[in-house]
Formats: sequence, structure tokens, C-alpha cells
Amino acid sequence: MRLRHGPSGLIVIAEESRSQYENKAKALRRLRQALYLKLREEMLTAALSVEKIAALPAYAPARTGDGRLHLGRKDPRFWPAVGVVLDVLFAKEARVGEAAELLGISTGNLIDFLRTDDKVWQEANILRTRYGQKLLRSE
Repeated sequence: MRLRHGPSGLIVIAEESRSQYENKAKALRRLRQALYLKLREEMLTAALSVEKIAALPAYAPARTGDGRLHLGRKDPRFWPAVGVVLDVLFAKEARVGEAAELLGISTGNLIDFLRTDDKVWQEANILRTRYGQKLLRSE
């Protein structure tokens, strides 16, 4: 798969299969993931609250009964939740503790969630670099 994010936008390519239909399905899945990873929704920090974030349709179903984020990459709720988490991280200038507080989860839970997928981890660190924060360690 190739992904570019440049002046022409996001580009994903899937060429693994001999089947055009399989390649199209893979490319669409990758495009959806790339949208959640790369496009940030500007959230007005003053208007953000734990209650508003918890009620978001892309985030509410992703939390467990005890309020934690514990999803695998193949769970259909994973990528929409990634989008919200990265939006909040962006709004909080990549400060993990403040983002976790706003998301209503612990800092440890947020870091574990970010670690679920290498591309999510990488994007979180790109945001941290953008705002002059230290990179998150991968252990």
C-alpha cells in the first residue's frame, strides 16, 4: 500500500490481488483509515467538555461499560474512535494527560489505545512533534 498526503490530497493504492474488486475494497478500507489518521476536525477548546466528547457518536460506542477504550484494529468502532482521540489530542496541543482527561479516560488507557496500531502511534507522535512535545516512547 502506498499513501501520500500532499497537495493533491490523500492517495491510497492496493495492488496485492489479481482481483480488481478485492483491490478496490482494500483501497477503500485504507482510504477510510487514512482519513481518520490524517484529517483533523478543529475542535474549539473552550467548547470542549468531557460530557460532549463522551456523547459523540464516533466515540460513545467505543468505550466499555467502565468508560475505558479497549478496541482492536478490526473492530468497526476503532477507526472512528481514533479520529476523535486524535482530534482531542490535536485540540490539546498533543498533551496526553489533558487529552485523556477530556476523553474521560486515564493517561495509561489513552497511551495503550494509541499503541494499538503503529500508524496511530506514529500520528500521535507527529502531533507531539508539531507542538514541541517529546515523542511518546514505544517501550
